[in-house]
Amino acid sequence: MDNTLIPGPSIEIGFFRHLWQDGVVGWPELWNSFRYALRHMPPISLSPLRRNKVYLLGQDTSHIEQLAHEYVELFVWPRVAVRALGRLAHHKQAGHVVAIVSGSPEYLVKPLAEKLGVPLGFGAKLETQSGLYTGRVFAPLPYGEGKGRHIERLAAYYNLDLSRSYAYGDSPGDFHALQLVGHPFVVNPIRGMARIARQHGWPITQWA
Repeated sequence: MDNTLIPGPSIEIGFFRHLWQDGVVGWPELWNSFRYALRHMPPISLSPLRRNKVYLLGQDTSHIEQLAHEYVELFVWPRVAVRALGRLAHHKQAGHVVAIVSGSPEYLVKPLAEKLGVPLGFGAKLETQSGLYTGRVFAPLPYGEGKGRHIERLAAYYNLDLSRSYAYGDSPGDFHALQLVGHPFVVNPIRGMARIARQHGWPITQWA
């Protein structure tokens, strides 16, 4: 989803800015996230912040989900790449099972999947207690090896032949998903993914 269907930075980053501008989050949430990352971060990695949404601690789930739907409608949907829409239409016309699997929170993934007419949308599932977010993310996170496990489960459930399936990704976090399928495509590559694609003979395309 991020930097493939929607070219550019993660839409979760944009949504955080949206929450900031609306006054839903502020300096305390930013500082808590920064402190958490420092305590758990290996060098040059955002992995801890993918696996724990500290900025959502104590936030009302229904309110955040409502804001997420509005954000997707107003700011994400207009940015969907035209070439991505064409590719999606191709898969639908071919009768393929289509799914979005993303490490972004599910409250952002599902509204976009709905707008795209994609019945299956899988994102990071966030733990809640009494209608409030705890900040914790359930494993497996659909990123890295976890994304690969989600795809394997999806293939098993729908009896899909992964050797005849397609996958699209932009970064090393998509490597495990891409290597599972017979038709991997590297889209808008970042963080050395173009080099990885060339090493494996995977096609590279630009949807920006």
